[in-house]
Amino acid sequence: MIEEAYFKKRVGRNVFDTLPKVSVVIPAYNCADTIEETLKGALTQKFREHEIILVNDGSPDTERLERVIRGYLEDIVYIRQRNSGAGVARNLGIEHARGNIIAFLDADDVWMPEYLAAQFVFMQRHDYDMVYCDAQLFGMNSAYRRTFMEDAPSEGEANFDSILDLRCNVITSGTIARKKLILESGMFESERVRAHDFHLWLRMAKAGAKIGYQKKVLLKYRVGKDGISGDSVSRVEREIDAFDRVRRTIELSQGQQEIVSRRIAGLEADLAVEKGKSYLLSGSYREAAQAFRTANKHRRSPKLAAISWLARIAPHTLIRHFKSRRSADIALVPRA
Repeated sequence: MIEEAYFKKRVGRNVFDTLPKVSVVIPAYNCADTIEETLKGALTQKFREHEIILVNDGSPDTERLERVIRGYLEDIVYIRQRNSGAGVARNLGIEHARGNIIAFLDADDVWMPEYLAAQFVFMQRHDYDMVYCDAQLFGMNSAYRRTFMEDAPSEGEANFDSILDLRCNVITSGTIARKKLILESGMFESERVRAHDFHLWLRMAKAGAKIGYQKKVLLKYRVGKDGISGDSVSRVEREIDAFDRVRRTIELSQGQQEIVSRRIAGLEADLAVEKGKSYLLSGSYREAAQAFRTANKHRRSPKLAAISWLARIAPHTLIRHFKSRRSADIALVPRA
């Protein structure tokens, strides 16, 4: 439990005294630009038996954040804590939640009006302990309307092995789960670590949670989140760190250890590719060629071999290729 001196809590006058069925937990950090849209989406749900708990994680934009949410304070529970990370913020929200079901929502994603109703009914109908759904991608400069699962699909039964092997991919803002199972699984890690949600889903699955995927698009997932999604290099580094932490902190079978090793090897190849693109754009052609060669050692590929050769022999041709055919990837590569 977190000591009261660590945080301040304000319960709005319009928050129901009766116990809600669902508690919505929103960690807030540097989100003054997006939080209003997120709150509106949560407050205008067709499902009405829910409370909203907004946890300000010592955000540096607190003054502006509180100006933005001033008109919503009477409808939510607002908690302000010292900066401790998203995991601690979510845990604090869970500890103060009165509902038996927790719905997770990031402060820059937006639920569609039927989100909670559809997820709650789906959970109860199939007696699931945790359910998640698909999301519409938004916030990026793209004319194409894509969904999260088009890029990271969920296939087959959602269990420990399928989540570990990324055959099933869980969106945190599209997830609701029974509070009892969250508590029994140890909640989110309190350390400042990456992918603490992925780690919790695995622990819940290992504890026997029955997990379901609802193949509906029920929210909008913002692409290019500051401080969450980050650039391509940071994204891959986060994923490597997450798998390494799973290997160190969760008891795995031999088969599961092999899954982790295979995933880390693939991610190290991805990281080398992303670094190669970054070097290429900055004019460091020798380093770019070396990075692409490293990637090719992990994944023997004629394409990677050709890219490595072009980076060394004709880097300007390779740059023109990327800019003409892979502009979306280039936009995600850090230029510093």
